Amino acid sequence: QVQLVESGGGLVQPGGSLRLSCVASGTIFRIVAMGWYRQLPGKQRELVAVITNVESTNYADSVKGRFTISRDNAKNTVYLQMNSLKPEDTAVYYCNARALTESYDDYWGQGTQVTVSS
Repeated sequence: QVQLVESGGGLVQPGGSLRLSCVASGTIFRIVAMGWYRQLPGKQRELVAVITNVESTNYADSVKGRFTISRDNAKNTVYLQMNSLKPEDTAVYYCNARALTESYDDYWGQGTQVTVSS
């Protein structure tokens, strides 16, 4: 089992910045990738950014050049630095960890609200 705890959400003005953090615990040695997803009410959860154990990254087109995902293995933490925030970035952001046992298992944090508004 993997447990994820997110922090760093809040209210920010358009053009501002926020950094989200996600601390993983439990059977973290099985984690092969970690990422951030976001969800609006009534909509499907969508990928924002992902980073693998070999530091390969992937971003949604809508956030490329503005968001950066990184990880600190010593702290078992993944970060999402969000710059030049737009109102359309407003959503609940969820941390995800994908672990490999006999198959891939996905674990989720509780979510943190990001609101971009003037």
